[in-house]
Amino acid sequence: MTFNSNADVSGSGAKRRGPGGGAIAGGVGGLGAIAVILLSIFTGGDFTSLLTGQGSGGSQAGSESEISQCDTGADANANDDCRLAAGSLAINQFWAQQVQGYRQPQLIIVDGSTSTACGTASNATGPFYCPPEETVYIDPTFFDVMRQQFGADVGNLGQLYVLAHEYGHHIQQITGIFDQYPSNGTGPTSNGVRTELQADCFAGAWISAMTKQTDASGVPFLQAPTESQVRDALEAAAAVGDDRIQAQSGVVNPDTWTHGSSEQRQRWFATGYQSGVGACDTFAAGGNL
Repeated sequence: MTFNSNADVSGSGAKRRGPGGGAIAGGVGGLGAIAVILLSIFTGGDFTSLLTGQGSGGSQAGSESEISQCDTGADANANDDCRLAAGSLAINQFWAQQVQGYRQPQLIIVDGSTSTACGTASNATGPFYCPPEETVYIDPTFFDVMRQQFGADVGNLGQLYVLAHEYGHHIQQITGIFDQYPSNGTGPTSNGVRTELQADCFAGAWISAMTKQTDASGVPFLQAPTESQVRDALEAAAAVGDDRIQAQSGVVNPDTWTHGSSEQRQRWFATGYQSGVGACDTFAAGGNL
């Protein structure tokens, strides 16, 4: 995935917040760190105290500033923070065309850790969307965690897949999907899994259409992804499948799934990529999820 170097990506409104405590580097390493990361990502709880000795009460929001040195597509190609901020421009433009009355979420690039209404945000908790704040939190160093702990390459398009997945949760929030399909426990056909797979599908739909999003002068933000870049995004989806993650501990238990298997996540991403937003109703899929 490459931004067009002359595209104007300024004015995203994305902010960087920090610094603070809670980064994984100072805490438990190896399998302990993996376990805490997975608890955080897949239960929605705040377990960073197991890594750093500090819970959400010990982390402060810190100062915020607009993402700087992020004016052109060339800047986005060179810098993770700018890439995410620029990606938010294209994703917001896409959803404004899909959802009547669309309102943009806030994007916070986390530096270290920060407190939120949904717990601590850091590379240990992973990227997440906080519905009460309508805010996406993402620490770019999480991509290093995915590479090191989960074996996912997470190139540029893989990073934008992760971002677009979280924006998919924003769509579920503002369109009432969260209210219509509340949590009903865990398992391979649970509402939680359907919610996550729909967000994967939404991400695929945006990636398929992302070259249609343009700056004020009509310059497309992004070039069409190559086949290898799409494979990278698919691998990022598979890397955080419940079955692959559970396999690291030696026991795969579908009854505890909250996000879906690697195969499901790849398949629903591909469904969105090939067929668009209209094909993303995972709640109508019945048992054939």
